[in-house]
Order: sequence, then structure tokens, then C-alpha cells
Amino acid sequence: MAFNGEMTAFIGAGVMGEAMIKGLLSRELLAPNNIVAADPRAEHLDELRTRYGITVTTNNAEAARAAEVVVLSVKPQVMDMVLPELRGQVDSVRLILSIVAGVPLKTIANALLNVRVVRSMPNTPGQIGRGITVWTASSEVGAEQRAQAEALLGAMGEHIYAADERFLDMATALSGSGPAYVFMFMEALIDAGVHMGFARRDAEQLVTQTLLGSVLYAQQSGMHPAELRNQVTSPGGTTAAALHEMEKGGLRTVLSEGVWAAYRRSKALGS
Repeated sequence: MAFNGEMTAFIGAGVMGEAMIKGLLSRELLAPNNIVAADPRAEHLDELRTRYGITVTTNNAEAARAAEVVVLSVKPQVMDMVLPELRGQVDSVRLILSIVAGVPLKTIANALLNVRVVRSMPNTPGQIGRGITVWTASSEVGAEQRAQAEALLGAMGEHIYAADERFLDMATALSGSGPAYVFMFMEALIDAGVHMGFARRDAEQLVTQTLLGSVLYAQQSGMHPAELRNQVTSPGGTTAAALHEMEKGGLRTVLSEGVWAAYRRSKALGS
């Protein structure tokens, strides 16, 4: 067992923090009385307590003092306020796991006087257990703590370990922000369907199921996306005409530039 009745504190209980809490409880990796969540929104904490039966508090330091494992799940913009609150409270904590975009291991370790830090980048499909997380760990994180980190991250879906921390900013740009790119693509396709004359509800169903089926087919086929695209693209056909216009519009370039912009922003947040 990765956890033996150890108290786990979530500093920040927003979308991703709650997703992890929900996953841990549903997989019975932790009991409700082994979780404490800290968040400035008292109303939201009341909802979490009612929904999951966990302990809640608006005091970050109070939550951290009660824990053996601390999960940092706040927005990057507030880390400068949160880390000083926790300094001196988590010196002996066995594991600090951060899902905060852009903040390096060294920054967290120095601020909290604790070198047993794991840094990770999950994404929002983790809310339904279908996300993917890239993570790395300081050299001081032992095998037992790595197993705990894997259990925490596995509560949201799949995970990939990266030996080099630089891949975390890349993952932030590609998979962390990736769902937003997909949702924008969905929105554009739906709007095109409505423009052609479909009812919006029908266009949404057509687009959603097309994307879902395409992704599952790609996973199961094991084929390269270019091969799959060629299967659908008949010479001189409708798909070829559509792809020609998308290439003319620079779809690939725009996507690539967007990912690079997210990567640069992630690195800037860390500095």
C-alpha cells in the first residue's frame, strides 16, 4: 500500500485538487479522515466536506502541519504568497507534490526547507480519471515516496516519469494546456456545422462523437496519424479539399506556435 493511514493535505482545492481527492477516495487509496483540504473559499470547502466527508480549513499552515504528504495545487500566480505561509511547517513532511505550472523543484525545496519534492503537470481530463501527467522528482525522493506520488497522480489517469525537469515546461505546453486546444477545435467545427444548417445540438453530437471515436480508433490501431489521415483522404475528394484549405490557412503552423507560446509562458512563470 502506498499509504498507511497517512494524512494528506491539499493546499488549494480547486478543479485539479478536487479531481485528485475524488480519484483517491474512489480507488480507496485514502479514507476521508486521511484528507485535509485548504482553500480560501469557505463556501467551496463546505461543498467538499459535504461531498466527500473530508476535513477542510481556510488555513494553509494548519492543513500542512497535520500532514505527512502535502499536495500543492494552487494557481502559479499565488505561489509567492502560499510558500512563505508553509515555510517552517513542512520541514519533516515525507513528500511534497506540486501540480503548479512553471514552478521548479529547487524553488519549492528552498522555500519550504524540504528537498523531498515531486513536480508534476496533470491535465483537466483527470477530473474523470482519463488525464495524463508528466512528473519528475528530486534525487532525495525515495522509492516509497515515489510510489506515493504515482498513486496520487494515478488517481487522475496515466502518468509519465521524466528524468529531466525541463520536460515539465514542455508538458505544460503540450498536454497541460492541450485540452483547451482540443476544445477550441471542437468549438470551431460545431460552429461550422451550425453555419451549414445543423441544429447546434446535432452539430455538438456529431463533432464530439467524431473526435472521441477518432481518438479511440487511433489508440487501438497503433498507426501513425498520417496513415490514418490518408485512409480518410480520397484523391480529389471532399476531405482532400478541406485539408487543402486548412493547410493554406496555416493550421499546423498556428498550432505549433501556440504550443511554443505556452512553453515560453511556463518558463516565464518559473522565473
